[in-house]
Amino acid sequence: MKAKVTWILIADGAQARVLENDGPGKGLTPVKGLKFSQEPLRNQDIVTDRPGRSFASVGSGRSGYEPEVSPVDQREARFVGTLVAELEEHYRTGAFKRLIIAADPTSLGTIRNSLSKQLQEAVLAELPKDLTNIPTIKLASHFDEILAA
Repeated sequence: MKAKVTWILIADGAQARVLENDGPGKGLTPVKGLKFSQEPLRNQDIVTDRPGRSFASVGSGRSGYEPEVSPVDQREARFVGTLVAELEEHYRTGAFKRLIIAADPTSLGTIRNSLSKQLQEAVLAELPKDLTNIPTIKLASHFDEILAA
């Protein structure tokens, strides 16, 4: 019986990489061409203009507009959209059958909401941990029990 290929997405809002496991005891190998990154920025790094101002509907007060979604959240959503689109394409071509997602809780929620129904069904497990800065060699211990299932 051929082992199911499992891909492991390790991500945060600014970087992501995909590892592959070909079966129990086979270890993790980076998937070529699936490493993503963008410079981490704060709101004040992205928006340099002061917010627009508005008069109050009653009285003479004024207040600044606040964006509905922060620029950092918009940037992260675009980043996640790019990497999820790449995963979707590889899933359709049969490159993997199961997916494990390890990401910080905020990014995990963004990723989860971006997945298609088919890819959601391929998700074997989710780990709300930021493992992006852990070397590949040390990552296997985080996934051994999940991969054995």
